[in-house]
Amino acid sequence: MAFTKIKTMKKLLVILLLFTSTIAFGQEKAKWYIDFEKAAQVSMQTGKPILADFTGSDWCGWCKKLKKEVFITPQFKDWADQNVVLLELDYPRKKQQDEKIKKQNRELQQIFQVRGYPTIHIFNVKVNTDNQLEFLPIGQTGYVAGGPTPWINNANSILKK
Repeated sequence: MAFTKIKTMKKLLVILLLFTSTIAFGQEKAKWYIDFEKAAQVSMQTGKPILADFTGSDWCGWCKKLKKEVFITPQFKDWADQNVVLLELDYPRKKQQDEKIKKQNRELQQIFQVRGYPTIHIFNVKVNTDNQLEFLPIGQTGYVAGGPTPWINNANSILKK
């Protein structure tokens, strides 16, 4: 009798863990990575391109406007979850940043020749025959007026290339 109760409790615990992990996973919708290596790994595993947002989060007015009008909307989050891996490459003036992330962001800024903010690059990554990570550009954009629908339409036209 006690064995049956323990077995039932274990089943309930497993169901509860699965349920809570599903809820937690659902909250990760449209997760923004700040570590390029992690974003690249997810991109290669899922086959989704990376959408890299080069931003000055604490000083750039257009960056703040893009985030407010597009990136934090449910419509964008749903679209991003289905289509891309999100990578935020931030160049703050006041906010503290880990030295590893600063170095990574400077290197990516040079690779993509970013001169202004916000700049959005969409690209794939792959490991080449020399076991080096290779960038496969798809396109770029920036702020698009009108909220999430025009921005997503623009991004979809880039992804179709």
